[in-house]
Amino acid sequence: MPDASVAEPALLRRVALSSLLGTAIEYYDFLVYGTMSALVFGLVFFPDSSPAAATIAAFGTLAAGYLARPVGGILFGHFGDRLGRKSMLVLTMVLMGSASFLIGLLPTYAAIGVAAPILLVLLRVIQGVAIGGEWGGATLMVTEHAEADRRGFWNGVMQMGSPIGSLLSVAVVTLVTLLPDEALLSWGWRIPFLISLVLLGIGIYVRLSITESPVFEAAARSAQATRPRLPFLEVLRKPRTLILACAVGIGPFALTALISTYMISYATAIGYHRTDVMTALIFTSLIGLVTIPLFSALSDRVGRRAVMLAGAVGIMVYAWPFYALVDLRSQTYLVVAMMIAQAIQSMMYAPLGALFSEMFGTAVRYTGASMGYQLAALLGAGFTPLIASSLHAHGVSRTPLVVLAAGCGLVTVLAVWRISETRGTDLTTV
Repeated sequence: MPDASVAEPALLRRVALSSLLGTAIEYYDFLVYGTMSALVFGLVFFPDSSPAAATIAAFGTLAAGYLARPVGGILFGHFGDRLGRKSMLVLTMVLMGSASFLIGLLPTYAAIGVAAPILLVLLRVIQGVAIGGEWGGATLMVTEHAEADRRGFWNGVMQMGSPIGSLLSVAVVTLVTLLPDEALLSWGWRIPFLISLVLLGIGIYVRLSITESPVFEAAARSAQATRPRLPFLEVLRKPRTLILACAVGIGPFALTALISTYMISYATAIGYHRTDVMTALIFTSLIGLVTIPLFSALSDRVGRRAVMLAGAVGIMVYAWPFYALVDLRSQTYLVVAMMIAQAIQSMMYAPLGALFSEMFGTAVRYTGASMGYQLAALLGAGFTPLIASSLHAHGVSRTPLVVLAAGCGLVTVLAVWRISETRGTDLTTV
C-alpha cells in the first residue's frame, strides 16, 4: 500500500516549483533591502551623519528586519502548526511584497525628516516578520510531501530560490547603479522595490495552486485532541533541540552576510568600484545555483552532518585567504574569493531545510524549524554587517573580520557535533 504521507510525483514537483518561486520572490525583496542599505540608504535616510555613521545606521535598519524574523517564525509557526502550512505561505508573501512596494514609495529624509527612517524601519520589520514565516512553511511543504530518502534533494530544489532571489536582486540593482549618482539617489533606488508588486502577483498565483501537506493533514486527523495550543511553549519546554538548531545555522548565515551585504561596503571602501562588486555577486549567486542542490542531494547519501561539518571546517580554514584575496584589489581575485566562499557556505546551508524539519515533531515542526532558522539568521546575519562595519570604521585590520568568520564556523562545528544524524527519519514519529 502506498504511503499516504508521500505525494504523487507530479504533485511533488509542483509543490517544489511553487516553493522555489515563492522563496525566490521573498528573498529578492529581502535582499534588495540589504543591497540598498550598503549603497544608498545611508545617504537618503541618514544624510546628516558622517559616511561611516550613515553606513552603520543603514545596517542598523537591516538588523531590525532580522530582529523581527523570530517573531514571524513564532507567529506563523503557531498558526501553521494549528491551521496548516499553505494559508500561512500566501499571507507571508502578501506581507513581504506589500512592504517592499511601500518602501519604494517612501519619502526621503529631505522630504519628511526623521519620519522617513522611522517608516523605513517599520516596513523593514514587516519584511522580517514575513520572511520569518516564509522559510519554515516553504521548507515543510516540500519536506512533508517528499519521500524520506530524497528530502535533501527536494529541499535543495526549494532552496535554489535563495540564490535565484539573490541573482535577481543583484541584476536589478546592478542596472539601476548604472544611472548617474544624482538619478540613483533621487528615484533610481526605488525601482527594485516597485518591481515587487509584479512579483507579488506571480507569487500569489503560484502559491494558490498547491495542496496542503499530507503529513500535516494526517496528523490533524489522528491527533486533533492532543495538538498543543501553544506550539511555541511546547518547543521551549525542551529547548535543547532549538538551541542546537540555532547554533548550527550561525555559520552559514554569518558567511552569507560577509560575502553579500557587508562585502559591498568593505570592497568599495578599499577601492573597488561598486559595479565590480555587483558583478562579483552575480557570479556568487550562480555558484549557489549549482552548489545548493548538489550538497542537498549529497546529504541524502552521506548524511546532513558530514556535509555541514565539511563546510564549517572549510570557512575556519578559508577565512584568512578569503580576505587576503579581496585585499589584492583585483576584480578577478574578488570574484574567485567570493565564489569559493559561496561554495563553502552552500555546504553548511544546503542541508538546513531537511535537517531542521527532521529535528521537530509534526505538531510543532513549523514553529520549531522556523524559530531555529530565524534565530540563527538573527545572530549570524542580522548583526554581522553591523559588527563588521563598526570594526572597519575604526580602521582595524582584516584580522577581526577573519576571527569573526572563523568563530561563527566554529559554533556550527560544535553544534553539528552534538546533533544525531537525521537522514531518513520518519516524520510521523519524530
